[in-house]
Amino acid sequence: MARAVSKLAERRTGDAAGPITLAIDIGGSGLKMQALSPEGRPISDRLRVPTPNPATTTEILSALDELKVSVPLFDRVSVGFPGVIKQGKTLTAANLDPGWIGFPLAKTLEKRWGKPVRMANDCAVGGYAVIQGHGVELVITLGTGMGSALFSEGVLCPGLELGHHPWRKKTYEGYLGKRGLLKYGVKRWNRLLKRAIEQTAATFNWDTLYIGGGNAKKVTLKHGDEIKLISNEEGLLGAMALWRDRQ
Repeated sequence: MARAVSKLAERRTGDAAGPITLAIDIGGSGLKMQALSPEGRPISDRLRVPTPNPATTTEILSALDELKVSVPLFDRVSVGFPGVIKQGKTLTAANLDPGWIGFPLAKTLEKRWGKPVRMANDCAVGGYAVIQGHGVELVITLGTGMGSALFSEGVLCPGLELGHHPWRKKTYEGYLGKRGLLKYGVKRWNRLLKRAIEQTAATFNWDTLYIGGGNAKKVTLKHGDEIKLISNEEGLLGAMALWRDRQ
């Protein structure tokens, strides 16, 4: 972790000017953090710790404080959170603790760290890193739960939360999240994923579908160029998009 500090120190004394962004990805199984240059390139190690159990506001904030020690130099913060975000508050948090419902995370971090904070759904943040900005693009993440983000011509349609929509006898997340994977096994889980993809195509008429998340590596279904598997690291690299309207 000392290497993360030295890289940032070198970056601060370099020629390029601009704000350093601290990118945070809060997930059901892991908390990740990385510093990004003004151009959006990683300039620190990608830090990760398991999500505390129970995943209360107090425990997660403490874990983020500990991670931040290794990335002390930054000017602003971007947070991806697994739930619906409005006005810097976490309105839903199905795979964390109920105490997150309505929690003012942005203001809490601003007061705690003395830096401006912007937030979005974690899947949306990851989507910003991979979308092409043409047509209708759907991003889904397969991990503890199922994240989703829908973009039209590069513009986010917020609050989708497709994973919690009714599908078959449960919800999309009920079949395709971690519990579904463990219950049905990889082979059947992939068959269910294929059917779910067909349903999303009929519902949204997307032009491109991106599949990410920790369990994307278990996807075995055959697909064409209209479906792209993406790295689990995109959840951090899309953080710059939250500051595009005011650099």
